[in-house]
Amino acid sequence: MKSLFKKLSFVALSSALLFGSSLGLTEKAEAAQATGKVVVAGSSALLPLTQQAAKEFKKANPKVSISVSGTASIVGPQSVSKGSATIGACDWDATKPVPGFNAFKGLKAYPIAVIPFATIVHKSNPVKNLTTKQLQDIFAGKITNWKEVGGKDEPIIVINRVHGSGTRVNYQMKALKGSSFMTKGENYKEVQSNGNMIQAVATTPNAIGYTDLAYIKGDIKAVAYNGIEPTVQNVTSGKYPVWGYGYLLTKGEATGANKAFIQYIQSKKFQQGSLKKLKFIPITAMKK
Repeated sequence: MKSLFKKLSFVALSSALLFGSSLGLTEKAEAAQATGKVVVAGSSALLPLTQQAAKEFKKANPKVSISVSGTASIVGPQSVSKGSATIGACDWDATKPVPGFNAFKGLKAYPIAVIPFATIVHKSNPVKNLTTKQLQDIFAGKITNWKEVGGKDEPIIVINRVHGSGTRVNYQMKALKGSSFMTKGENYKEVQSNGNMIQAVATTPNAIGYTDLAYIKGDIKAVAYNGIEPTVQNVTSGKYPVWGYGYLLTKGEATGANKAFIQYIQSKKFQQGSLKKLKFIPITAMKK
């Protein structure tokens, strides 16, 4: 009996030591900081998210050099392909073709967020809802006065994003159901980024445009789409259809600091924390 007790005690002690050793290795691995260089370029829709993630990631990994910029989605895969960025931010999976753009070969796409998009007008505009048909006609230049859709007797100023914008790709595919945009006119203007869009609509009372929820504040307001408000809850419930996935792209599989940065954005901590506060939606919230 004593011999059996000794054997059991030895096994228990060995297991405890082994567990303690494994725990120590895990803690060391978790405490290990990333090193290297991360350069993010591309989507301005994802810019609030990538900027916030960069701040948090840099704080936890001070040895990483990280820079983030945002102009248009097409810049993301282009920059990674050329080697001027290590990560490309894009509002569509650039490894696959979408209307107007071929697939980029040799890249790996990582989904990081669900992006709700909305039609926007100046906060003084009394129009609260627009249908698919009304939006198609407005952005095609067929409806030119706000009184035609229940607003004031004022000309509609259409603000569009330039070709290459992921917000434009998503809005055209989902809000306009693929309908074509007008390309010129006295009351038509194209802007480079979501920041430019917000500024244009906020300073033009008769303007209409579109952006993602993260940018809607101040002198602009979102308009309902076919009677459905553009909210996070309406997106996740399937009621509001104007949304898309946001991606980070790397040349081949992500490695080193770039892999660690992407994993941080995909982590439960960031997805359920800062990402939601910025009015993006966690990638796990949508039904496949």
